[in-house]
Amino acid sequence: MNMEINLQRRKALKTGGGVGLLALFGALGLLQSGVALAEWNKTAFSAKTMDDALNALGVIVPENGAASIQLSVPEIAENGSVVPVTVASTLADVEQITIFVDKNPNVLAANFTLPTGTEAYITTRVKMGQTANVIALVKAGGKFYRTSKEVKVTAGGCGG
Repeated sequence: MNMEINLQRRKALKTGGGVGLLALFGALGLLQSGVALAEWNKTAFSAKTMDDALNALGVIVPENGAASIQLSVPEIAENGSVVPVTVASTLADVEQITIFVDKNPNVLAANFTLPTGTEAYITTRVKMGQTANVIALVKAGGKFYRTSKEVKVTAGGCGG
């Protein structure tokens, strides 16, 4: 009997604790039903060409940033479904880092908005359907800078 009461007590405490935590999150504004916490640019992510993606992102002629953007990708990717990409920049006031794969069905692979004071460094994995250029676009101080590298893919990871 004592064991049964302890189990019921535990269950009540667990349920009450979960409800209390939800109420706290709601009061702090951390729960928002039906509202996305980050804006998603559907037009840019659906773009089939680099020009369309750049236009959807509001990019104004990017400058060559090879000296201030470090793009690390493998020369050869044996599996196109998990190609590691690292982008770092020494530019001041980096606001955004974007990754494109120019021959993918949808060229925009990733777009990161960086809060003020954040180190300009991201690492992720992208899918590549075939050998293509991986392009890193960095927005800093209201201007756009780019660099790119070719990655040879031996087994594709994207559907057409």
